[in-house]
Amino acid sequence: MLTGKHLVFVGGDARQLEVIAQIVDNDASATLVGFSDIHREYTDTVYGDLSEEVLAKADALVLPIAGMENDGRVDTQFAKEPIMLTEHHFAAMRKGAFVFTGIARQRLTEWCQNHSLQLVKLMELDEVAIANSIPTAEGAIAIAMKETDITLHGSKTVVLGFGRCGQTLAHKMRAMGANVRVCAKHASDLARVDELALTPVPLSHIVEAVRDADIVFNTIPALVLNAGVLKEMRRECVIIDIASKPGGTDFRYAERRGMRALLCPSLPGIVAPKTAGRMIARSISRILAEQSEGGQKEEDIWS
Repeated sequence: MLTGKHLVFVGGDARQLEVIAQIVDNDASATLVGFSDIHREYTDTVYGDLSEEVLAKADALVLPIAGMENDGRVDTQFAKEPIMLTEHHFAAMRKGAFVFTGIARQRLTEWCQNHSLQLVKLMELDEVAIANSIPTAEGAIAIAMKETDITLHGSKTVVLGFGRCGQTLAHKMRAMGANVRVCAKHASDLARVDELALTPVPLSHIVEAVRDADIVFNTIPALVLNAGVLKEMRRECVIIDIASKPGGTDFRYAERRGMRALLCPSLPGIVAPKTAGRMIARSISRILAEQSEGGQKEEDIWS
């Protein structure tokens, strides 16, 4: 339980609504910033404006999974304009207070360091990232079914990257009868791909993997599907890029070549916001509860 804790939620998508509901159900109170367009009542919760006074009272600041841009912008689906944070907001928070985010760019990391705040990058926690890979994979597969005119069963499918999302995608596509190749950089990942009876391909041989593919799922947040690679691929191939923005595909060249290439970040917030929100809330609640008991884990918290 989070009795006596006060959290400030700033921006986000539909996942954040479920996080708020779960946190409040755990007996915390909350201030919501950037939620002016929702019409929902939560117990012991107020809708407020962003101010140093609001943040000074917070035990934790909860940002969206997409985090804060380096210019301080935080996007929200529930207000007409994005929210702008400044270093003054972080300076107003109590030393040792928590800042929860999915990912952390350089400026957010620096501001938390400068003001002795405990930054928790939720997407670096296995408990969140592994669970998050399930709705991500389901959403990507649903898009593949919609965008292709073939069955996934028997398709030549390539998964680029073998992190949490890549592993879940490869496993689920194989279970559906696809012929799955996995491109990965590290020898240990390639060995695991082989052990799972998938086809391993070193990332340095990416052209060989994708040349005759029907579907390519990219999970690597770097430009791996550049113009040179795309030129070697079939025009009919469908590319579903689930890496964080800007993805790992040269979308301009793909369009020029007449290929279907889709950037699909934040799929859990689209296809399963309740499930995704609940798993985020569980981790936030656990970390705050452990902190209250004096038992937070160093691997969970960076300060």
